[in-house]
Amino acid sequence: MAVEFDVRLSPDEVPPQDRPAWAAVDTGLLGRLAAFALERLHVHPDAELSVAVVDEDEMARLHLEWMDLPGPTDVMSFPMDELRPGTAEVPAEGTLGDIVLCPTVALRQAEAAGHPVADELCLLTVHGILHLLGHDHAEPEERRTMFELQRELLTDFLGRPAPVETME
Repeated sequence: MAVEFDVRLSPDEVPPQDRPAWAAVDTGLLGRLAAFALERLHVHPDAELSVAVVDEDEMARLHLEWMDLPGPTDVMSFPMDELRPGTAEVPAEGTLGDIVLCPTVALRQAEAAGHPVADELCLLTVHGILHLLGHDHAEPEERRTMFELQRELLTDFLGRPAPVETME
């Protein structure tokens, strides 16, 4: 599974108040999590995923440009081949697309939920992957299905209960 990261800033390039959020970006952990989730969702090992880590200004720009919504958000997903989860016999093949994470928004959400920012970044990575594979949470039943799968994947990967979602 090819997971590529583009971390736009290092912790020492961000304002002091944002450094804990950026320092929590563990690309090794997030890469292993992505590979785990994609394997469990029967995505072909040759599939490609890119993860960009951006500041609030860049995330706000993307949020406005692509969703027509103001301000930064926590995670955005940009599917490429519109893959859906495969099966063990026929794994999904192609390019998944891109996930964009904003650590400073993740930090605020983690503080509100009472868990570490690293857990929030894990949650957002799985959330983004599920969006790339066609899951959504616009309707109550979609939300239930997506969030149950999200919790299951995180619990199994972390070996402990998944962090609580911070979105309504």
